[in-house]
Amino acid sequence: MQPADDVEQRHLRVVRGGGVDLEAARRAVTDLLTALGRDAHSPHLADTPKRVAHAYAEMLTPREFDLTTFPNEEGYDELVLARDIPVQSLCEHHLLPFHGVAHVGYLPGDRILGLSKLARVVELFARDLQVQERLTKQVADWLQEHLAPKGVGVVIEAEHMCMSMRGVRAPGSRTVTSALQGVLREDARSRQEFFALSGVHA
Repeated sequence: MQPADDVEQRHLRVVRGGGVDLEAARRAVTDLLTALGRDAHSPHLADTPKRVAHAYAEMLTPREFDLTTFPNEEGYDELVLARDIPVQSLCEHHLLPFHGVAHVGYLPGDRILGLSKLARVVELFARDLQVQERLTKQVADWLQEHLAPKGVGVVIEAEHMCMSMRGVRAPGSRTVTSALQGVLREDARSRQEFFALSGVHA
């Protein structure tokens, strides 16, 4: 990540490394299909290893973006909240998807953030092998570090395919996690406002 300073706007180029070896992934999928008793070279499955390798590469690679902030010239000191940001990630325990929505809010300090960047930060950490608890905290910690607001709140509501398709088999069940920083953690009224605007009963 490389900062580029500007008097009015500030940009932070956000890039997360960790490339995917597509050929090794393709071979691994072929081996997995064989281990599962399937003929990986049959006409129906011949292209599956390549497709799966590319699919996982896409799901595990966040897009680069510029984190753009602006001076808080008006002194805005109320909550800024983006609701229902789509979340798709992969459970690190079973490599099955979990998906849902994130509600991300902050109390501005000296700078405010381009609103679309809240969704970009969610994607930055969601496109990885994850557990929902860690994902929630990573988004909150990252925003607190790079934006320096008075407070940050993140709530994620997601359905996990490892619960819906296997094990307990509870389709429709949603897991809710939250992470709070600064004023939103320390002040009960601010915390309650965040949860109310997020549509979550605290």
